[in-house]
Amino acid sequence: MLQETPRVNRSDDAEASEASLRELFDSEETSLLRYAFSLTGRRAVAEEIVQDVFLQLHIHWDTVETPRAWLVRGVRNRAFDLLRKHQREVLDGIEHEPQSDGTCQSPESMLSRIELTGALRNLIAQLDETDRKLVTLKYFKNLPYREISDQTGLSVGNVGYRLHHILKELAVKMRPLGIDNLS
Repeated sequence: MLQETPRVNRSDDAEASEASLRELFDSEETSLLRYAFSLTGRRAVAEEIVQDVFLQLHIHWDTVETPRAWLVRGVRNRAFDLLRKHQREVLDGIEHEPQSDGTCQSPESMLSRIELTGALRNLIAQLDETDRKLVTLKYFKNLPYREISDQTGLSVGNVGYRLHHILKELAVKMRPLGIDNLS
């Protein structure tokens, strides 16, 4: 005769689920932190991303079929989202938004940024009036090429061409100052 199927105690399932999530965290946290750090370059941000992704996995645990792949994809997507939000570089050296990780720059990096900004401002001041206006409109006022074209009377293509060559010229002039890459 068939025996009755034993009832599953939901609290045991929850404990097993929690234990397997904990095991997954223990086994994957380090590699995910390395991955997030390689994408963002900042440890505190990487830790925040990994923590957020694990919290989301905990919420969606019952619906996720491949948790490891889900975690990697989640870390990648969060890192790219964060990078897109903070992608815009500011030439004036002023941080307009607080850093999301709450950390402050070291005095050495702040001094280096101030020196770089000063050198760049001096080089921009040495440009002829039209080139200086193009740089100001594009990088300080953040205008699109069409609006710069309207204000200067240059064609849109000429605005892009001139800005490209102005930036190349500035990069060449920054190299003797020990600055090879402004990104």
